[in-house]
Order: sequence, then C-alpha cells, then structure tokens
Amino acid sequence: MAVPVTQGESEPPAPSGRQQRKQVLLRLDPAMHEALARWAADELRSTNAQIDYLLRRALREAGRLPKEAKPPPRRGRPPNEP
Repeated sequence: MAVPVTQGESEPPAPSGRQQRKQVLLRLDPAMHEALARWAADELRSTNAQIDYLLRRALREAGRLPKEAKPPPRRGRPPNEP
C-alpha cells in the first residue's frame, strides 16, 4: 500500500539507498498516447522513458532543468553490487 507524501516531505529512500522517483498520473488523449508509444518504440524506449526524455529536454531548452536533477536511469541491467 502506498503511503501518501505531503508537500514538503521527502520520500523514504529506495532499497538501494537512492530516493525513489516521483509517480505522476498523466491523462492523455488516446491518439497522443499512441503517437508517443510509437515514437518510444522507434527509439527503443518505453513510453515512460520517452516522456521523461522529452520533459528533460524541454526543461533544459527552457533553462529550467534543476541542477540537482539526477540523470535518467541507464538502460539495461543494473550493475552487480559487490
């Protein structure tokens, strides 16, 4: 069961010690969703990763990407931890 986080609170750390990524409910027109899904598939990304990529690019181009924003998660398997 998800515990709601109120504004100003930080989320509990993820099991790996990193902060969890925020979840957002996004309502899209079905045609837009289909177009995004096709675009994502063309670029070998999930629809979620494509939306993240596009939002980061838009924020960067507008000069609004926060300096503390972590880079997007890398593709593929996570590295083995010793």
